[in-house]
Amino acid sequence: MRSYSPDLTPPWKRSAPVPEVPAEPDLVVEEVATGFCGAVIRCEAGTVTLEDRFGKHRVFPLEPRGFLLEGKVVTLVRPSAPAPAVPARTASGSVAVPGTRARVARAGRIYVEGRHDAELVERVWGDDLRIEGVVVEYLDGIDDLQSIVAEFAPGPDARLGVLVDHLVAGSKESRIAASVTDPHVLVVGHPYIDVWEAVKPSSLGIAAWPRIPHGEDWKTGVCRALGWPDNTGAAWQHILSRVRSYKDLEPALLGRVEELIDFVTEPA
Repeated sequence: MRSYSPDLTPPWKRSAPVPEVPAEPDLVVEEVATGFCGAVIRCEAGTVTLEDRFGKHRVFPLEPRGFLLEGKVVTLVRPSAPAPAVPARTASGSVAVPGTRARVARAGRIYVEGRHDAELVERVWGDDLRIEGVVVEYLDGIDDLQSIVAEFAPGPDARLGVLVDHLVAGSKESRIAASVTDPHVLVVGHPYIDVWEAVKPSSLGIAAWPRIPHGEDWKTGVCRALGWPDNTGAAWQHILSRVRSYKDLEPALLGRVEELIDFVTEPA
């Protein structure tokens, strides 16, 4: 038995195949039907936009055999999507250095006031800190800051930076910070009652951080005011998950952390 092609068009009537050409930007082609000649400036689903030498734009459908390229008939197709670009910057906004190994830890340290503070700093500045060899440790509080500093024994090659919560004029924290006068120690702080507040409300989908009455546990009050489960640990994990880069943090925290990193890494 003979086998027949499903295409019954006589060979002399069949169109010869033409090459498919991606409609890359700046490719100069001529539209067959109108003779409009121009460079590709945009290619979307089903259409291509050309710009002629006078700056005029025309939109044409991506029809088979619809264009001439260097005098030859071609079919323009939408270009393949480019491969995802490697992030050029770290979460802190610093230029990323792919493949760089972590530096051996410096003698200098950054102390922060609480585990949540340490996790937030790691989230945003972790890549930078590893490259610089800076270790961040958290304290349970700063009431004994003078003793903590003395035990650390700071020096020219072992500087200590301390980040304090709610460091505002007239507060207990400001008096404690002022008591540390060692030139190899830098104590800075942000104005927020807790580091939670350093996360922008817009990043969490809320209008603002609620005001909690004096004397009430702040974190518990925040959870209740926002209708979150009465579980501050789970609340913090939710907050932290919404922080993707420095853009999710308030400038009052960003500046202080950058200041501490500069202090502990600058040459003696």
